[in-house]
Amino acid sequence: MWVVKKNYLVSMLNYFLLDLASPSNLLWFWNFGFMLGICMVMQVFSGFLLSLYYNDSVSYAFYSVMYLMLEVENGYEIRFLHSSGASLLFFLIFIHVGRGIWYKSFYMLEVWETGSIILLLLMMVSFLGYVLPWGQMSFWAATVITNLIYVIPYVGGTVLEWVWGGFSVGAPTLSRFFILHYIFPFVILVLSLVHLLFLHVNGSSNSLGVTSINDKVEFHWFYMLKDLVSFMILMLFFILMMLLMPFVFMDSENFLFVDIMKTPEHIKPEWYFLFAYCILRSVPNKLGGVIGLVMSIIMLMLLPLLSKTFIKYNDFLSSYLVVFHFLIFALLTWLGGCVVEWPYSSLGGIVSMVYFLMFFI
Repeated sequence: MWVVKKNYLVSMLNYFLLDLASPSNLLWFWNFGFMLGICMVMQVFSGFLLSLYYNDSVSYAFYSVMYLMLEVENGYEIRFLHSSGASLLFFLIFIHVGRGIWYKSFYMLEVWETGSIILLLLMMVSFLGYVLPWGQMSFWAATVITNLIYVIPYVGGTVLEWVWGGFSVGAPTLSRFFILHYIFPFVILVLSLVHLLFLHVNGSSNSLGVTSINDKVEFHWFYMLKDLVSFMILMLFFILMMLLMPFVFMDSENFLFVDIMKTPEHIKPEWYFLFAYCILRSVPNKLGGVIGLVMSIIMLMLLPLLSKTFIKYNDFLSSYLVVFHFLIFALLTWLGGCVVEWPYSSLGGIVSMVYFLMFFI
């Protein structure tokens, strides 16, 4: 029986990793899925190493992170590998999602929806991780973002108290965030396997957007070598950036211990949240801002339904509109990092409306 199960497992791995029939016309944009998988494993491993030194007490969380960076041999490299790795992960995700929109991969419904759920969970896990260092920006970011739960009708206050573990952000909040931040990456890894399963069952899209049933090649060695080369090039730039510019994605306010009596002058999240943050603060009504924040991601899940319009039958016009949508996303990211004053606030409201309108056009 054990031999039968072993042979079955080997044959399954061989089918999904080596003999998988793939379209022969895939571009380099299809390599980002493989790179994302490696980056997720790297994040889980580096996060496990960080957890060996982390103390989830409000009195020692900040100092445990500083101890890791200053006293543990190569500890700062582990910290920057994990923090900068999150930025790398979202950079790859945005390109991966952009490729899916450009080549209309969202018509592969199961693959697209599982990928959208993974994106939502990754954003939640990243926010939880941003709070854990318990620096000045971490505390106030947690206070601002969790307060948005209060606008949920009827149950908002109860849910908020459960998230906080009390009546404000404190010790129970930090402990709960640490537990969730530790557990959910394994849930994401399982969902990633489901995502790959749907991809292999339904087949991969291709750059021409046509059915290529009779034009297939084996994944190994043709695409495996291509993926490995692209990943090695990416890691070379990432390591150089981590060694030469380790603080480029870190806020200086977060290297200060929490001071609940002093609010930072300009509270803003990590760069990969800035597009949603810009939409949130562009809506005068708090409930409307929260709905806009959530819908900025949910719209991706609705894209297979919203795309059944004229644009589906006009690829020339489609290409220009998709490029314009990418530019709108980049502009939202830039505006999310600007101060809340004219003209940035007014421009943020206009660009936010255009962002949502593009999904329907």
